[in-house]
Amino acid sequence: MTRRTDAHPEFARPDVRAPFFSTWSVGTPQRQRQTVDAIARTWERRPWPADGLRGYHVYTGHDGSTLLHHSQWASEQAYEAFVKTHRQERVDEIDTAVPGIERLGLGRYRHYRSASRAHGAAPAVPGCVVIVDVEFEGPDPDRQRAWVDAVLEALESEPAPRPGGIAAHFHLSTDGTRVLNYAEWESARAHRDALAAPGEGVGSGTAPWERVRNWPGLKSSTVNRYDHALGLVPR
Repeated sequence: MTRRTDAHPEFARPDVRAPFFSTWSVGTPQRQRQTVDAIARTWERRPWPADGLRGYHVYTGHDGSTLLHHSQWASEQAYEAFVKTHRQERVDEIDTAVPGIERLGLGRYRHYRSASRAHGAAPAVPGCVVIVDVEFEGPDPDRQRAWVDAVLEALESEPAPRPGGIAAHFHLSTDGTRVLNYAEWESARAHRDALAAPGEGVGSGTAPWERVRNWPGLKSSTVNRYDHALGLVPR
């Protein structure tokens, strides 16, 4: 069966070899809530669809329009089998409840590296998820890994990191063109303050960050904030 969870996904799980991310455009905050509710109903009234699906999480965008989806698969083959047997009936039911959803594409990734800050005995609970989506000019797996390594070096070299950052989980797209950072923050305000404080945290003007920003072949970078709205796992 299917059950809900408030726990955020674990990214270093050895049984997750195919993490996927996708975005839906639904238009308004009200439709965001309606779509999350429709997803929950559609999934909870059915058995868990595949042994190879470890978890499915949905996030509401702070833009009031988008939903982020993250699914953790044992393999791409497990996902393809789900598409053939179970996906369409779920899509049809959700679209009947909330017509006009625009699905903006599925990104296939592999988890590469994670970094976290120590928060004492109890782990901090993320109050905001920040997705940093970076695109490069053409496929180059070596460049993907080198850029992530450079970002982590820049983070480690911060003389006075801004408070509120919890962890960063870097994923490499399987086509070699993108990097996705799933960053956990204590709150959206903490992330906004960090971006607005050059020299003291994220966005600082240090030499390692300048190197990251001016990486050869870097095409674009977008930053979007989300709230964890729904977690589904097998019972």
